[in-house]
Amino acid sequence: MNPESQAPAGETQLDYRFDLANERTFLAWMRTSLGLLAGGVAVHTLVQPFKTAGFRRALAVSCILLAVIVAVGAYGHWRRVGIAMRRGDRLPRTVMVPILSGGIAIISILACIAVLLK
Repeated sequence: MNPESQAPAGETQLDYRFDLANERTFLAWMRTSLGLLAGGVAVHTLVQPFKTAGFRRALAVSCILLAVIVAVGAYGHWRRVGIAMRRGDRLPRTVMVPILSGGIAIISILACIAVLLK
């Protein structure tokens, strides 16, 4: 066996398919983050101001802030999953799903209120 392909002490040799699946999941989170970022910039740049002052800015900042949280959380989750797989441990849970769900719900409510008050 090639010494370079051996896993470090305490870690098992990982099937590359699992590593690639972890990477695909990370990239999916990053696409979500980029979509939120683009949405925030688009709201700030293209949407006309609402009657209620600051609503457009609040909506844009909410999207951009959620994009940052998702991007940072995706990296942390990718690392934790990779380490757990190599050690043969159970895969860690993520708080990213409830954060993303709650964040999108809040942004949707803000958008709904903004449209109703227009």
